[in-house]
Formats: sequence, structure tokens, C-alpha cells
Amino acid sequence: MANEYERLTKQLKRSPTKGLTLADAAAKTGLPLNTVKELLPQAADEFSGRLEVTESGEILYSFPKGFVSRYHGFKPGLRRVLRTVFKALRIGGTAVFKVWIMVMLIGYFLVFMLLALASLILPMLSRDSNGRSGGSGASLALFNMIMRIWFYSEIFRPRYDVQYAPAPKKKGRPLHKAIFAFVFGDGDANSSPEAAWKDRENKVLVAYIQNNKGIISLPELMSLTGLQTDDAERRMSELCSAFGGSPEATEDGVIIYRFEELLRRADTTNRSFAVFSAPIKALQKFSLNKKGMNAAFAMINGVNFLFGGYYLTSAISIGVVNFTEHLVRRGGEIHQVLSMSAANGSPVSWLYGMSYHLFHNMMGVDNPLPIFVIGLGLVPISFSLLFWGIPALRALYLKKQNRQIKMENFRKIGFRKILDNPLAVRPAEINSQIAECSPANQKAAALQVMKDMGNYASPEITLDENRNEIYSFSDLEREKEALERERGKVQLANYDIGERIFDTAN
Repeated sequence: MANEYERLTKQLKRSPTKGLTLADAAAKTGLPLNTVKELLPQAADEFSGRLEVTESGEILYSFPKGFVSRYHGFKPGLRRVLRTVFKALRIGGTAVFKVWIMVMLIGYFLVFMLLALASLILPMLSRDSNGRSGGSGASLALFNMIMRIWFYSEIFRPRYDVQYAPAPKKKGRPLHKAIFAFVFGDGDANSSPEAAWKDRENKVLVAYIQNNKGIISLPELMSLTGLQTDDAERRMSELCSAFGGSPEATEDGVIIYRFEELLRRADTTNRSFAVFSAPIKALQKFSLNKKGMNAAFAMINGVNFLFGGYYLTSAISIGVVNFTEHLVRRGGEIHQVLSMSAANGSPVSWLYGMSYHLFHNMMGVDNPLPIFVIGLGLVPISFSLLFWGIPALRALYLKKQNRQIKMENFRKIGFRKILDNPLAVRPAEINSQIAECSPANQKAAALQVMKDMGNYASPEITLDENRNEIYSFSDLEREKEALERERGKVQLANYDIGERIFDTAN
């Protein structure tokens, strides 16, 4: 069949035309009519073809966009290669990025907390037991104090006998994944939500077609998918290509799509819809983190932003800090006091001064000013702005996306109501209480549904006694009747696969 398809597409490219019938394609290629009937819908899908109907009900295939393949050739091949490369880079980069974000957020928070703690403790350790100014001895004393706190907490921690030990807690989400979900959402680099949704939708469409004797119409597809006319036509082409469907015109000139291969089933489970039900697409969530976790991340980031702003502005306004030590008599005792002053004469804030003292006098950094300007100022501020900005933009995008999802789901309800009673449709009766199917303005959405269906079949509009609009889609009523007649002609027994007459196990 691949050779026949290649012959068909080559001939179509050699002799482009505004529209051709199955007979035209058979004449141009010399292929059997049944083969052309099977292959031409595939060509329409690959080359973005359109279907047109003549006055006699004959179907014309046209290719207004030319014969640029959606699946083969240099550009589609290059796109596939690039998608593969980008996917691999995305998976690897995502793993590294998750760890980096966690290190930046939590790391800076811990650094700022330690600096604040040190600024409180260092003055108490500024002299040793001999009254000399603290240097390395002060840092050693600070280390010893922390170790003692940890040691005593371990000794006096409550112990439990093994048989009475509390049940182990459930493991939560890894911290790096939770932080990444706050910033970028829970999308998995290894899977595509859209692809998963399309698979689910395909299952529903196949079940509907099988339950309706292998026949479906475009308005029925629209009511199942919520797609507008142009998008629904492209979706129908994909279905015909994937599941062996083919369009045909009835005696009344109504276009139906027949999928006979889907009727040849070994699994005879009833796939009917007890109540007509289209799959409802779920709204996109900001993240799957537990309640309060995102607020905690935002708060930690806020602390980093405030500290970063403080150190940056202090470094710019105060700059270099000089330290002097002098003796002061208090209560009959002589104390050694550390005083600090800015080189430019500005008053020195306590936290900045102690932090400067820690880097300069205790860690031996000759000029710690760049550390405050860049490492403790510009970097955490920039990161904090990104950490807030990306989720904010993502929230706006999700809001827009959820509006589209609600409208798509709402169209499914509206299209179904129109198909149920095409001759008397009242927009006010199209509504929904389901959150996923409830646009902000349902009245305007109902009118949009009428307009969308009107692009396929023009309605007549009349007014009732209360001057409310009533839409009448007479073409859809005629199409419903034609569909029922065609389905009535189908004998499912003709598609019975019969009993097994051979088994490789025997």
C-alpha cells in the first residue's frame, strides 16, 4: 500500500487542480477506485487538504496549501530531530535546574539567617578570657556553642522502645521537585499532557463510532471535542487517516464519515453511551504542592529579597567599614569595645557592620565590598525577582488557558443541545454548573456557540412571545434524518468476524 500511496501523491503533485473526485484520482494514477478511496483521505490529512461538496453531492478534494507534507521531507524531519534533541536537553537541564533553584532559594535563606544570628552573637564573643579582642577564638567559641546545643539536643531527645515506635511518616514530595513545581508547574519533561488527552479523546470517539454503526458526522465530532468547524475538519481528517475512515455523500447530499474497519470487533462489549457524554477536559492547576507550601516558598523568597535589598543599598550608601577597639570602664570594670565607622562618614547599621566584620576581620577578606554588592545583593535580588516573576506570568497564562478550556467544554454542551433539537434552540437554555464548563459570561458564551455552529449550518432566527431568540437549524435536522437512514441500512452481522478456524497454538 505504501507504493500505491507514493504513486498517488506524486501524481497529485504533478497535476495540481482546484478539486478532484475519487474518479479523477483513479484516472490520474491508474489505481483501483477502492484503493484511491482509502488513500485519498490520508493524502488530505498529510497535505492539509479540504473537502468540498458539489450540487450533486459528489465530494471534491482540494489542496489550497499546496503539497507540503506535514510528516515527511526535510523540514518535518528536521523538526523531529530538533524535538528529540531539545527533549533530551530539557530532561537533563530540568534535573540540574531543579537542584540549582533549591540551592539558590534555601542556600541564600540559610546564609542570611546565619549572618543575622552572627551579628547578634559576635559582640558577646568579641573578647576572650584574657580580655583580648576575639578573632579566630570568637569563631571557635561560636562553633563550640553550636556543637553543644546539638549535643545536648541529641542526649535529651525522647527515645522510644522499638515495639512502641511511632509509624513512619509518609514520604512527601522531594524539596527540589516541590520548588520547581511552584516556579514552572508539574509538567513532566518525559510526557505530554496534550498527547495523553488526545489518546483519551480518541478512545471516546472510537467508542462513539462503534456504537453508531461506524458512522459519524462533523457536527457530532464537534459536540464530542468542542472544536469549531475548521479545527473539527482537520481533526476528522486525522481520524480518517488513523482509523481507516472515508467521507461519502448520501442521496440527500449530506456528508457522513464511514469507519467500517472499526466494526470488525472481537471484543463485543457494549460501548454505548447510556447518557450522551463528551470527555471533559480538566482545568490546569498551578501546582500539585500541598496547601501552604507555595506560600512558604514565596515567604522564604521574600526574606531573601529583603536581605538582598538591604545588603545592596547598605553597600552602596555605607561602603567600606573601619573597625577600632578601645577600653571602656563600666561599673568599676574595664571592657574592650569594638566600634565601627564608615569610610565616607555615613552611619553604619549594626547588621551590615557585623557582617562586614565577619568577612573582613574573621574570614580574612581584604575587600568584602564586592561580596555585598554582587554575592549578597544583586544575585539574590535577581533570583528573587525571577522566582516571583515566572510563577506570576505562568499564573496569567494558566488563567487564559483555563478560559479556553472552559469555553471548549461549554461548546460540547451547547453543540449537544443544538443536535438534540435543531429546530428550536434557545441560547438561554445552554448553561452549566460544572466549574470546568462554566465561562465567566455564559450568556455571551451561548451566543458564541450559536455563531460557531452557524459557521457549519446557517440558522433561522425567530422571536417567541417574550421576544427571546429561537434558532432553527433546518440543515442539521435534515442531516440527522439522513444519518439515521444510513445507520439503519448497516447490518452489523456483515461485520461479524466469525468463529476461529486456526490457532498457532495448535
